Amino acid sequence: MSQPKTASPSINRVVLAYSGGLDTSVILKWLKETYACEVVTFTADLGQGEELEPARAKALMMGIRPEHIFIDDLRDEFVRDYVFPMMRANALYEGLYLLGTSIARPLIAKRQIEIARAVGADAVSHGATGKGNDQVRFELGYYALAPDIKVIAPWREWDLASRTKLIEYAEKHQIPVPKDKRGESPFSTDANLLHTSSEGKVLEDPWEEVPDYVYSRTLNPEDAPDTPEIITVDFERGDAVAVNGEGLGPAALLARLNDLGRTHGIGRLDLVENRYVGMKSRGMYETPGGTILHLAHRGIEQITLDRGAAHLKDELAPRYAELIYNGFWFSPEREMLQAAIDHSQAKVTGTVRLKLYKGAAHIIGRRSPHSLYSEKVVTFEDDAGAYDQRDAEGFIKLNALRLRLLGRRDGR
Repeated sequence: MSQPKTASPSINRVVLAYSGGLDTSVILKWLKETYACEVVTFTADLGQGEELEPARAKALMMGIRPEHIFIDDLRDEFVRDYVFPMMRANALYEGLYLLGTSIARPLIAKRQIEIARAVGADAVSHGATGKGNDQVRFELGYYALAPDIKVIAPWREWDLASRTKLIEYAEKHQIPVPKDKRGESPFSTDANLLHTSSEGKVLEDPWEEVPDYVYSRTLNPEDAPDTPEIITVDFERGDAVAVNGEGLGPAALLARLNDLGRTHGIGRLDLVENRYVGMKSRGMYETPGGTILHLAHRGIEQITLDRGAAHLKDELAPRYAELIYNGFWFSPEREMLQAAIDHSQAKVTGTVRLKLYKGAAHIIGRRSPHSLYSEKVVTFEDDAGAYDQRDAEGFIKLNALRLRLLGRRDGR
């Protein structure tokens, strides 16, 4: 039996983040065997597109009491309380990544802690490995919400260091092993309503192009329709509320944008990123609806945000994105930034028109009842005195004063 590095006899009941797959099923059995504790399973429906009831059947088969199996539909909460606040910030990690995996972890951690309190558990457990970011994200969330909770991270404790050993352990304990798991997987995936990520194996050489079979949520842009599609997205106070004039709830709206993005091959990203734990990793991300939503939000901000507010937001966004990526959703600094960002969204209301075509979304129009854009001021035609061009001379000379002084001193 695989022993933990620091076994704790005080653990009586543990809540496991459980997918029903091979890894977490092995973890379920390992927890019971190693810690002699009762296991409660929690499976979150974040819109990953998979049937989740098999996870219930698997947990029952492995001896979990029916009242200790939690399968929660968190799709609307995920989009409303996590994805939308992040979209208000225009957050991109390292300028490209829309944080689809990162933003899901705090919600899973929050619900896990809520269940732990409800069932009287004294520990929580997850299936993240010791090399990745998710272990950090889960556990920072746990400790922020329940400072004294015990955390069990099997991949940092057991000696099942290879896929072969994992399968041997599963077969020894009569845990069903899917046929496609008998051997090394070509790559691993994580999915939710915002994105699908793939990494490992065939993706580990950053020089090699991502094989087409890795993509699951987007049509190849080369095979996308030859005719562009025009859509509109309506916003209220920074949040999307309608697509093509049809009002939709948060999860339904993102799902609609996902369908549109999938059809036109939008949202593919091949990225070599810097993990919080120190290494670089190569991943492939598909974020069809999120890519459209991010662009549309920037489009409505173009006409509703003052320059100073817009530029300050652009300075804050990388810091905000890094906090989410590193697992600090529940930190005071993220909440402080969120308050400032949300304050900026009071007038971010209106409609953006986009053209979807061959892997890209393009803004082609935007309007708002709170627009700061003045055609009368900006026109190249006669502005009837709306803007006095002579004012620019003093403006330029004042801004040039220090440059002129420097130039005279340095003999330029």
